[in-house]
Amino acid sequence: MNFSTTAQVKALDPVFAEMSAATDHAVWEEIPELTMREKVLLSVVADVCQQTLGLPLELHVTMGLEHGVSADDLRELLRFISYDSGYPAALAALARLTEIERERGLAGPTGEGHPIDAGGSGSPIPAPTKQAVRNLHARFADYMDLQSRMRAGMRRLSVRERAFATMTVDVLYQTLEESFRVHVTRALSAGATPDDVRAVVRFSARFGMTKAWRGLRVLEALFTETGTVFA
Repeated sequence: MNFSTTAQVKALDPVFAEMSAATDHAVWEEIPELTMREKVLLSVVADVCQQTLGLPLELHVTMGLEHGVSADDLRELLRFISYDSGYPAALAALARLTEIERERGLAGPTGEGHPIDAGGSGSPIPAPTKQAVRNLHARFADYMDLQSRMRAGMRRLSVRERAFATMTVDVLYQTLEESFRVHVTRALSAGATPDDVRAVVRFSARFGMTKAWRGLRVLEALFTETGTVFA
């Protein structure tokens, strides 16, 4: 994987390009638990959270095309994480994604969407989580139901990919309590192994080592607390 040693990065600073290439080797080639498609998706998640919408997003979008991540997949990803990343952050990324596709002559989206059921009721949130949030604040629980319900019809991203995406948001935003527990549990329920889950947090070190460090500490505490279920 040589995307960080492109002429663009070398032109900015050859030493930085060399450091970046060594880092990329450590995360793109030495974390076999994650597929290349998953790594691209998580990189785009990081771009949204950190609003690195220039050269980093451009490189990740281009890489995505090489690893089966289509324009429709990227838009579903942005729709999916917008409730955790924040709608304004996802909207900024969506606007930039459209510019990148136009500037580079890439294939755009087909317009495929999914049913959002905004006017419905209830949500697929696990009952214990739903009740805990409702006990905290009923109107906030209604908002959370809406956000979850609007995403229930998404099919382009697997449950594993969605869980990994929300875990990455948690690490980068350091929301490592209730939501992190829910998202880790979802990943494991979707068939991810504990080592797969650890790999997601390790991969996020590319976007902030100290945040990943704390994420790993919290994750291991969660595994210890839950015992043999997740260990």
